[in-house]
Amino acid sequence: MIEKKQARGVILAGFFRRKILMKRQIAVLMALGLGSFLATAVAVADDAPEPYPLDYWALREVINRAQVSPDGKYLGLMKIPSKKANPIIEVYEAADLSKKPFRIGAKKMEVTNFYWASDKDIVFTMRQQVRDKIEGFNRGVYETKLAVTDVEKKKMRSFDETGPQIENLLRDKPGKIIISFTEGGDLEDEDDGPASKLSEAFRPRAYWEFDLNKGTKKLLIRGKISLGNIDFDAYGNPWLARGFDLAKSEFIWYWRKPGGSGWSEIMRMSEDDFDTFVVEEIDSTKPDHILVSANNGHDKIGLWSFNVNTRKFDELVYRREDTDVYGVRYHSNRWAHPDLITGVSYFTDKLHVEYFDQVQGATYAQLEQVIPYAHMVSIASQSRDGNTMTIYNSGPHDPGTYYMLRDGQLQVVGSKQPLLESENLADVKYITYNARDGKPIRAFLTVPQGKAPFPLIVLPHGGPFVQETVVYDEWAQMLANNGYMVLQPQYRGSRGFGKQFYLDAFIRGGQGGYEMQDDKDDGAEYLVRRGLVDPERMAMFGWSYGGYAALVAASRDEQIYQCVIAGAAVSDPLMQVNYYRYQLRGAGREEQLRMWDDSISPLEEVEKVNVPILLIHGSVDQRVPLDHATKYRKLMDKYNIDYKYLELDGADHFSSTLFYRHQIALYEAMIDYLKNDCGPGGL
Repeated sequence: MIEKKQARGVILAGFFRRKILMKRQIAVLMALGLGSFLATAVAVADDAPEPYPLDYWALREVINRAQVSPDGKYLGLMKIPSKKANPIIEVYEAADLSKKPFRIGAKKMEVTNFYWASDKDIVFTMRQQVRDKIEGFNRGVYETKLAVTDVEKKKMRSFDETGPQIENLLRDKPGKIIISFTEGGDLEDEDDGPASKLSEAFRPRAYWEFDLNKGTKKLLIRGKISLGNIDFDAYGNPWLARGFDLAKSEFIWYWRKPGGSGWSEIMRMSEDDFDTFVVEEIDSTKPDHILVSANNGHDKIGLWSFNVNTRKFDELVYRREDTDVYGVRYHSNRWAHPDLITGVSYFTDKLHVEYFDQVQGATYAQLEQVIPYAHMVSIASQSRDGNTMTIYNSGPHDPGTYYMLRDGQLQVVGSKQPLLESENLADVKYITYNARDGKPIRAFLTVPQGKAPFPLIVLPHGGPFVQETVVYDEWAQMLANNGYMVLQPQYRGSRGFGKQFYLDAFIRGGQGGYEMQDDKDDGAEYLVRRGLVDPERMAMFGWSYGGYAALVAASRDEQIYQCVIAGAAVSDPLMQVNYYRYQLRGAGREEQLRMWDDSISPLEEVEKVNVPILLIHGSVDQRVPLDHATKYRKLMDKYNIDYKYLELDGADHFSSTLFYRHQIALYEAMIDYLKNDCGPGGL
């Protein structure tokens, strides 16, 4: 029976493909204006194109989250109608996208996300700035609320619930969802009790079934510290929980058979254990098994089948020697096949997926053949009957485009950044070079159009303990469009390259400013040796930890940069680490303490700064508060250091809080600084 179903699915997918190919030039190429799509690659011209106006780059995403309703009748999407406007939701008839849409918005609040809760109900979240100043570390100026709109009756209803998290859409209970609230005190308050010292994934939450029509809620389960964070399956059955044993300083995972009662402990790990153990989903192929991303004694993270009864890893599903497992891919039809894993993914030059489901694999392979500039293709939503879906693509030559496939015909819904033409965007190469101690370092290299050698911007990611996955990077593309080659090094401490590479950033003492910094400089020198970069025209730009790295670069004795741009930079590691020294538990706390405690403090190195600095900070940054910039500026003034300063009024730490006014100010300041103030004669 399985083989027959799979064969039928491939035939149907092949039929879709033939229909798509027949309409490809009409429905896709003409709609996008991509006359050069037939070229197999974008040729690098001797003369680079004229850079786009900076306000093209400063636009927030024009459209986002194109999703079809469960019955396939409607298409909803988020849209920012003008450069200074807030997002709204537009709802179209899927059968005719040319008809005028129904619009949903709020006068005082900004729509941040939406979901189809039934065939006709859209539930969405909104935020509003309620304070002018942050109230401490990780205490921002926004509050969120919940609302629902019946798209047939065209009636909206908002609720008084503040700060809810949508947990589950309850496929078999239209008009009802599960929401949760954190309990046990705020993470930032040391005096709020032991719950405040837990990472978000282990903090107690209360879970409620929320009726979108009546605005009422019913308590389902209230977590506690020892069993506090709970996952539900698509039908609202709790099946996974996490907790913390305060007496033993151990994290605990619990299992409950869906539909059953009572919790069984399945795993304990010391808070000082740096191994990864992430429960992904129920293993649909084996009873009482779950799929887990874990090291399980290996350097690289793999996907394992874990027996909840024996509490042991039962079978290795997938692991690589070059990179960690990145995650899993769910079935594209979440309404018909909820919680079904169909593939496992890893990230190198791009996201790659190994499929367990042949039909899903064949479907994606065919979509990648017909989507222009296909790079990272995903099925964003699908109707229950499978006849209507939205598809999303993003990559170096596509800032993000949504398509709708309905009854075998593909049409463009729209682009996140419609003013940017694919042929004028830059190629991104995935390279490897050796650091000075011989350690291989992977990096993403954005190559501007034109002739080498280029001026170079080294752009280290924030975190620092994250896995950077460059798909379409606006900062890198904006810089490349203005003639700069951009190097994004995956320096030691970056996740995704195995446990040892991650531990190398702090296990022998913090390497911030030392080996982690060498990895960045060695990448720049590698490009110089290859003849791709002019050694007299190099700079570093970073945000958050990347801003810290830029400040460290500015005071290095062996200087290779002409200037640095430091955004939201940690200038005082001791002050930063004291925000959470006694407030977080587990490996996340230990990695930060060990790295920052022994790393170079830019605040103590200001007198050594030997290149110009452009310092940028948001006025309400909750993650790296403004005090970092204030303290650093005072010392630069004391030592007569050459610098410029840009404060983004009302901007938080995160990109979602950078509005058009922030981004245009940021980009204008950066490009002007690089051209005119970055070393003698500019970069």
